[in-house]
Amino acid sequence: MDQSAAQPVQLLRRQMAAYDVKESEIYQDDYDTYAITFYLPRGYILAVYDSTGQLISTAEKFKNVALPHAVTAAVSERYPNWGITNDTYIVNYKDGKEAHIIYKLILQNGNKRLRVKLDEKGDFKD
Repeated sequence: MDQSAAQPVQLLRRQMAAYDVKESEIYQDDYDTYAITFYLPRGYILAVYDSTGQLISTAEKFKNVALPHAVTAAVSERYPNWGITNDTYIVNYKDGKEAHIIYKLILQNGNKRLRVKLDEKGDFKD
């Protein structure tokens, strides 16, 4: 997973990784998958586990978390007089595949506002 993620995100991910679905009160042998949501005030992780307790996918969304340097540097370079007023960090992971990470930002310069998307490397996306 993304090691540059903000501290609260990493904390929730550790909680998700330590979760044992087989020890949960909702566990039953009849089900193939279990969807468990982990919350923080700024966001959540929806984790899907299989019947053996293996993590098979996640959907994560956090608002206004600390951004990685690559993202802030790319924004500063392309939009030098703009400030970041809002950010949303979104991650989708599926077992066996690389995580898809996107930062959705709202930039402001005076009365002008602009929405942009970047990956964790600071590359702008359409």
